[in-house]
Amino acid sequence: MARPFSGIQIWNSFLTIIPYFGVTLGVVLGTVLLGLLLAILLFVWKLSHRRFLNRLSDVYINIIRCTPSIVLLFIVYYGIPKLFLGLFNADLNFAPKIIYVIISLSLIYSASLAEIMRSVYLAMGKAQYEAALSVGLSPFQAVFRIMLPQGLVIALPNLGNSLIALFKEGSLAFTIGLIDMMGQGNLIISRNYGAYSLETYIALAIIYWALTLIIEEIFHQLEKKLSPQKSAAGGKA
Repeated sequence: MARPFSGIQIWNSFLTIIPYFGVTLGVVLGTVLLGLLLAILLFVWKLSHRRFLNRLSDVYINIIRCTPSIVLLFIVYYGIPKLFLGLFNADLNFAPKIIYVIISLSLIYSASLAEIMRSVYLAMGKAQYEAALSVGLSPFQAVFRIMLPQGLVIALPNLGNSLIALFKEGSLAFTIGLIDMMGQGNLIISRNYGAYSLETYIALAIIYWALTLIIEEIFHQLEKKLSPQKSAAGGKA
């Protein structure tokens, strides 16, 4: 017998799901840190004069872009334990699932982040860096006082979009058994034998919608703060 739609169940599902926000946030933060390191490496390879490193970076980015996220997640989840078992005779079958999620999402995030870095570098060019050196700044000062603030403003919209996409991609973690917000939502549905599925997914949609709005607002405020020209124009208006 079908159950009638229950608005109260949306609220109940929300209260049950939201405590698992910490797991989702942990996945995102771990992915950002590891993905950033990988992206810097890819970016350096992109700028390298060695053709092999250029090609290796291009091949990596193309392969990652062409591989569905859920397929990559399963490759990492099933592949790493087999690799470590074959090479080091180490059993990783009982390793925390969050590690596999972070690794797989970092591979995806690093590819997009490396392309963002490359586009910012091409947009800025070497002229400002060389000009900063000519007035007596050290290479470190030229990067962190001249290049980085301007590059960050250029990259912010794409960084915000990639972070939003990362939150949504992280919802795939439940497919390997990690209990994050999406995983808890599916547990609620299972415990109710499929009942209140619509209400539970509406609660999840509201949470992800709210997170998206918060991230967009944070990056919007950062862009206003870090862009003097936009701030000045806003003040005159």
